[in-house]
Amino acid sequence: MTLSFKRIGYIFLGTLVLLCIPLVAMQFSSEVDWSALDFLVAGILLASTAFVCDLVWRNVSNDTFRIVLLVAALVFFFLVWAELAVGVFGSPFAGS
Repeated sequence: MTLSFKRIGYIFLGTLVLLCIPLVAMQFSSEVDWSALDFLVAGILLASTAFVCDLVWRNVSNDTFRIVLLVAALVFFFLVWAELAVGVFGSPFAGS
């Protein structure tokens, strides 16, 4: 039950492409101000969500259950992202 090197490469390539968006935005705007830790946390969050989605996609055969798990993974991703960005829930690790 291992990921092929091709899938791992695609996941990391997609993560790097998505992380290039704020990197380029930092060059043109002072409103985007990410540190190295921000890029690290975003990369871990994006890559882990992609790995979970790939795992669910390959191992769950029931289509309904697969969709429910994929939606749950994406909702969890967006909730954590929103909390880290603006502190929606007011947790101690909120970004605001």
